[in-house]
Amino acid sequence: MKQMPAEYYQLMEQLQAVDFVLVELTLYLDTHDDDLEAVKQFNHYVKERKRIKKAFESQYGPLQQFGNSYSDFPWNWNDSPWPWQV
Repeated sequence: MKQMPAEYYQLMEQLQAVDFVLVELTLYLDTHDDDLEAVKQFNHYVKERKRIKKAFESQYGPLQQFGNSYSDFPWNWNDSPWPWQV
């Protein structure tokens, strides 16, 4: 298993935590669509996820394929270790 810098793991953990919050808020909002505070929380964490994802990808490469992440030139999709390889 390839060892990455500590910041790699910190950013990955932050992404996982925000993703968990977004899944839970999505489930809640599916049955409570008129809860303004929950919608505000959801939008806050969407913005936070984008910020963390941008920070991660600028240092360690793309997280997702199929148009969800940009690539540097030359094509760098296979340069970084996959998240499950670290």
